[in-house]
Amino acid sequence: MSIRHGLLALLERGPRYGSQLRTEFESRTGSTWPLNVGQVYTTLSRLERDGMVAQDGADDAGHDLYAITDDGRAELRNWFETPVDRANPPRDELAIKLAMAVGAPGVDIRNVIQAQRHHTLKAMQDYTRLKAQALADVPANRDEVAWLLVVEQLIFQAEAEARWLDHCEARLVRLAEAAATEPTAGSGPAATRGPARLLAARPRARR
Repeated sequence: MSIRHGLLALLERGPRYGSQLRTEFESRTGSTWPLNVGQVYTTLSRLERDGMVAQDGADDAGHDLYAITDDGRAELRNWFETPVDRANPPRDELAIKLAMAVGAPGVDIRNVIQAQRHHTLKAMQDYTRLKAQALADVPANRDEVAWLLVVEQLIFQAEAEARWLDHCEARLVRLAEAAATEPTAGSGPAATRGPARLLAARPRARR
């Protein structure tokens, strides 16, 4: 997430001071990515250094105001027009956790998957309730439209994660069953390798 571009987008609507920018940023994103005032002012200082914002006096309460410059508008326009790069995705803690759980001594990967699925489905239910609230407020509050887009993205992410967890569990079961039927050089527990050790054999349905 680009905080600097988010602040530039808010400043495009007119001069603002630091805590005002923080409040509007969190309102538009539903506090999904909370900011602190220090982070906002640090970003503003860097934007000012780069010539993208400039101080613009103060309001009646004495707050120092910042305004976007022509260079800032050009940077903002380029940000809106350039697709988000997916070539180098960020590290995903859940994917790393499952990768490390494969074959880890004393770890039942099914329990890891099931615990995460429960958490993900609960989060999806919470997001769905927030979406219903945002839909009720949309006609009266423009910021709710922005928040609606954010919360719907969170819902879609949770749905995709739940499907992926189902896929992971099904794949591990298939691999374990396939490995259990392959002939091995020895016999006994030591001869059981790979996915067959990951999952206990599940009872087959009676025919």
